Amino acid sequence: MAISDPRRILKQIPPRPGVYRMLDESGTVLYVGKAKDLKRRVASYFSRALNRRLQAVVAQVADIEFTVTRTEGEALLLESNLIKSLQPRYNVLLRDDKSYPYIRLTVRDGFPRLAFYRGPRKGGDRFFGPYPSAWAVRETMQLLQKLFPVRQCEDSFFRNRSRPCLQYQIKRCSGPCVGLVTAEDYADDVDHTIKFLEGRTDEVVEELAERMEQVSESLAFERAAVLRDQIATLRRIQQRQFVSGKGGDLDLVACVQEGGLACVQVFFIRSGRNLGNKTFFPKTPEGVDRSGVIAAFLAQFYADKEIPPQILVSPDPEDKDLLESAFSERSGRRVALKARVRSERARWLEMARGNATLALQSRLGSQAGYTQRLEALREALALEELPERMECFDVSHTGGERTVASCVVFDREGPCQSHYRRFNIEGVTPGDDYAAMHQALIRRYTRIKQGEYPRPDLLFIDGGRGQLGTVQEALQELAVSGVTLVGVAKGPDRRPGTEQLWPAGRSTALILPADSPAMHLVLQIRDEAHRFAVIGHRRRRAKARTRSVLEEIPGLGPKRRQRLLHQLGGLQGLARAAVEDIARIEGISHALAQRIYGAFHQSRPDT
Repeated sequence: MAISDPRRILKQIPPRPGVYRMLDESGTVLYVGKAKDLKRRVASYFSRALNRRLQAVVAQVADIEFTVTRTEGEALLLESNLIKSLQPRYNVLLRDDKSYPYIRLTVRDGFPRLAFYRGPRKGGDRFFGPYPSAWAVRETMQLLQKLFPVRQCEDSFFRNRSRPCLQYQIKRCSGPCVGLVTAEDYADDVDHTIKFLEGRTDEVVEELAERMEQVSESLAFERAAVLRDQIATLRRIQQRQFVSGKGGDLDLVACVQEGGLACVQVFFIRSGRNLGNKTFFPKTPEGVDRSGVIAAFLAQFYADKEIPPQILVSPDPEDKDLLESAFSERSGRRVALKARVRSERARWLEMARGNATLALQSRLGSQAGYTQRLEALREALALEELPERMECFDVSHTGGERTVASCVVFDREGPCQSHYRRFNIEGVTPGDDYAAMHQALIRRYTRIKQGEYPRPDLLFIDGGRGQLGTVQEALQELAVSGVTLVGVAKGPDRRPGTEQLWPAGRSTALILPADSPAMHLVLQIRDEAHRFAVIGHRRRRAKARTRSVLEEIPGLGPKRRQRLLHQLGGLQGLARAAVEDIARIEGISHALAQRIYGAFHQSRPDT
């Protein structure tokens, strides 16, 4: 319901920089925006012609909240944080909640270590990156092991060696743990590693070439051959590296749009070396052009990440000056956004655009197939329109042990993995799938009734008419309506490809051809729910089977458990001990000793 009297709200909003949030009747945030003048920006929504997207927003707004900031730059950063946390429906949304990995070089001892690292960069160690993926880090570290054998083992492993490990035998480490390399030679390898990671490969090649000549003159031909192979490997790396030279640190960010989708490609360039790229498909509301998409992307992407001194962008983002100012203030140095570049950097940017275009075309191709299957499903089930949201439930257990139910979610773009949920089923008869399904449905749809999740249009159940009846009972208990129910039953002899669909209200099964696009989609959703349930069950079962019986005894904490095992000779000694022996242990009362004894002898604690 739209605001009946905007003037009432506008009186409360000051003409200062800040962030505003538009809410619907239920209090859900529809849109988050920033403004240099909050009062003027909010008033513009009620005093001028709006595009279709903003008309849809304003028609649903029941209230507007605002937060005042000192500067417009602060408002930009606050806006990006709120968008990432609140996920408003009408904002451009970037789904990227992970931190990026680095290569870490420890400097605390005489033999530094190279390691994979993800987290805050603190302490005096050296960090190189960020890399777009863990795979890129590990590939680089494997290459470095072949070039410069700097150790990558844990410090505890390094300090307790009496002989070299396998890494030394296969020439991936120089054996500093047992003194097989001098501190000077090891320091040279570390220095070359740093120069390589900083993009100063030419310097390393020159130094190695000079040393090769020196050892050749001293007739150390075996050592000269090793240096020759290192130089050859470094030159091959230089040839493969598209981005090279003294380019400094920068990111390439290119955005393309087509068919209602947007793709953003990010390349990470550090010390002139291309560390790899990452593809994003931000969720974009209708009516937002490429400049708006890339502006929203930059604000959210760099909200919690290191910002390089330069970011090459295509196209120019909206509020470019504001973004530069906010990024500069946050990083403590000048940050430049550049779209008009020449020569080598223009080729880099073209490379990013080309990759974005290819990724978008690939997504559109798969999206077209998915849309075709969705349309076929709509026709098969005689739905009035394409379903916006579909859910599927499945139950997994082993002989009734540690039952887990799963719920997977698909929308018009495919799987929504961030919305998947698992339910640990308790308090039902082991093996009673109907009761397990009933419990999972009650728990899930209670939250949906409370507004925590959107209500689905289609609900699939892995099972036949019996399972479907259980689901109908659960939804009736919660007074949930407007959801189309479909059971997916095994066919004759449970053979794949002979599945039957049981839409609620039909007395006969709906049998689709095995090659039907609609059936392919249903089975994809059903199999995903089954996979997700099986993984959850196996994890729960493994955790239960590796859990000590002592952990199940109330009042027996970690310290008491450790004291018991130490003084009674482990679990076997504890199992043989009498109640009086257990009670003599410090901190163990006679009542607790009885419970411990009973846990091992399958008897009541008071017997």
